[in-house]
Amino acid sequence: MDVVLNVVLTAAGIVMLCFGGHWLVGGGISVARRFGISPMVIGITIVAMGTSTPELAASLAAGDNGEIILGNVVGSNIANIGMVIGVAAIMAPLIIKKGSLRIEIPVMIGFSVLLVALSVGGEISHLEGAVLVVLLIAFTAYMYRSSRKKAAKIEGTPADKTVPKSVLLIGAGVALLGIGAILTIDNAEALAQSFGVSDRYIGLTVIAIGTSLPELITSVIAIRRGYTDIGIGNIIGSNIYNILMIVGISATLSGIVVAQQVFADYVVMIAFSMVMLVGLRMGRIGKTVGIGLLAGYLIYQFLTGIGAGIGYECCPL
Repeated sequence: MDVVLNVVLTAAGIVMLCFGGHWLVGGGISVARRFGISPMVIGITIVAMGTSTPELAASLAAGDNGEIILGNVVGSNIANIGMVIGVAAIMAPLIIKKGSLRIEIPVMIGFSVLLVALSVGGEISHLEGAVLVVLLIAFTAYMYRSSRKKAAKIEGTPADKTVPKSVLLIGAGVALLGIGAILTIDNAEALAQSFGVSDRYIGLTVIAIGTSLPELITSVIAIRRGYTDIGIGNIIGSNIYNILMIVGISATLSGIVVAQQVFADYVVMIAFSMVMLVGLRMGRIGKTVGIGLLAGYLIYQFLTGIGAGIGYECCPL
């Protein structure tokens, strides 16, 4: 009976993720059109912050457990590129206008390197966390101002949504993504346990993938609706907000002790980011690169699962 209930609740969670993704993208597109903000910026800011909600909640719940917080952030960032971009590119080539991501991807990589630098001393202090939060505010303000200077007209977007309705759609979408992620992760974990799968491996697979489901669903929905900019922007923005918002707020509140094992994962995170940078600088990420990204992510998960020296002692949430 418990297994049947877990299956039903897992399915319900996935349905919520789908509806939440639709509403978040729809509301974001309407806001972009109403205020003349480019879809890329909407993806990098509003949509990305919304899809990072599960990671933020998990990290705040972890308190001062640095392994969980950093495992959450790094695991999610790797999954966002390896799994989400990989799956999206396999479905359809991701074509981006040259120059549209001239700053954003290098910034994402730069913040990743900054995270490594802050971790070298074995602890990310309260002050360093506050610096990350300030950088978060500055980055968001820069993206908004930059977008207003070169506002893009979005074709084919419904014009009848009022601003309050669009904001309501965004809020409802974020709420459904959060609830759907919790339902999916908790019940998929219970299902795995019922079949005798170890807690550690569940954490490294079910939970790590589960916290990236909002990004996956939202990006795929945006790309299928023809808004590749929002889909790609969501991933770039989510990875930036995971570092600046989640690590920043967590470190500001309680400081973060850094385990040595996480440095191997930092290398993997930056390597995936570099592959994404090269692909998008060429103007497209095609099916071949998508298969490579997804295969690389699955290999990473496999090696982590069998304890081959890549991963955390504590599972990412």
